Amino acid sequence: MSRRFCTLIALCLLACACNSGSAPADDGRVQATTTVGMLASIVEAIGGDRIANQSLMGAGTDPHLYKATPGDVKRLSSSDIIFYCGHHLEGKMGDKLLQIERRIPSYAVCELLPTADLLHEDDSPDTVDPHLWFDVALWARCAAEVQKILVQFDPQHAADYEVRGAAYVAELEALDAWVRQQIATIPAERRVLVTAHDAFRYFGRAYGIEVLAIQGLSTESEASLHKINELVSLIVQRNVPAVFVESTVSEKNVRSLIEGCGARDHELQIGGTLYSDAMGEPGTPGGTYEGMVRSNVEAIVKALR
Repeated sequence: MSRRFCTLIALCLLACACNSGSAPADDGRVQATTTVGMLASIVEAIGGDRIANQSLMGAGTDPHLYKATPGDVKRLSSSDIIFYCGHHLEGKMGDKLLQIERRIPSYAVCELLPTADLLHEDDSPDTVDPHLWFDVALWARCAAEVQKILVQFDPQHAADYEVRGAAYVAELEALDAWVRQQIATIPAERRVLVTAHDAFRYFGRAYGIEVLAIQGLSTESEASLHKINELVSLIVQRNVPAVFVESTVSEKNVRSLIEGCGARDHELQIGGTLYSDAMGEPGTPGGTYEGMVRSNVEAIVKALR
């Protein structure tokens, strides 16, 4: 057999391997793609060294407004498995995700939980609030769902996923208990959390704190002057000491709220910057899911207590 013929055979085999949608990563790991960092934390914790994960949206990225780049589409198309939140969090990526999931196993993790356990928009009962990660116990249930998916997808390594999944869920349960302890130190009458957009309702329900927001569930919604004036009156009436900005949302509306309170002789402070729809930069305190939660809680407790 000639050397040229052998080379042609090798090239054909390589092309077949590259064109296979289920081909593993070059190093044998499963190629996963996640949309937001909070999901990446779950997949990487449970997947361990079996998963090569890439997250599309980094620190400071607003998933409500994010549009997939050609590079994102290429990364999604070359994945073995895809995890996204769903419930329209990745609103502008919806069509792309629907197209790709016809070819590649794709899972809307937040849509795997019963809708009866989730929160809905007040004036639109069919719209589910996608910000589940602010209820740490609920996010632990999402982690358990990811574990099940990985076990089914890669059954040869099921035991590894189950061990790491159980350990990660235990970590989240401990984190949930810590959050409850911390919020309990805020006097009941001061447990009012005012934020830029309505991302913290799961947090409020889980930990007994009232949440007020300038914008709705999506940052695409516009804050009306009526809404800002309504919040100013409530803040002044209840002597709320602080409002919080968010890492992925403009401060413009928050500044309007502060000015409105100032005009009524109420000094409203910025209590800090909260991580809402994205985690912090890698290597910073908010660069992991646990770090994000702890950073938020510490800022809230310090400003309201």
